[in-house]
Amino acid sequence: MGRLMKLCITALGLGLDALIDPRFDRCQYFTFIDTDTMEFESIPNLYFDNRDAGIQSAGFVASRGVKVVLTAEVSPKAYHVLTAAGIDVFTGISGTVREVIEKYKRGKLPTISMPDLGPVGRPQQGKA
Repeated sequence: MGRLMKLCITALGLGLDALIDPRFDRCQYFTFIDTDTMEFESIPNLYFDNRDAGIQSAGFVASRGVKVVLTAEVSPKAYHVLTAAGIDVFTGISGTVREVIEKYKRGKLPTISMPDLGPVGRPQQGKA
């Protein structure tokens, strides 16, 4: 039996065939997946339009006991909340939820150690 791993992937819709939502903080859905069983749950992001969406979204994800977040970009505030909770963050992600899970399982995704800040203080997409 493999090691139980719970992932959170940002998605534009429900299920494993949904496309990745590029924004962690203001994503449409969080899809939580158990990598051993491939059981999943898609939950709407209730914080996407809040002023502190990054902090609130990260707190919600951390409360679900995930070990890894897969997304395209994450704000510095959300990144710090996630990493303080011991969660690994992978960025620059695209495709469907199912495709990203397979890439993760094969070790094809780089982690980041700090978000890459652009000129206005937002992470740059595609940097890892």
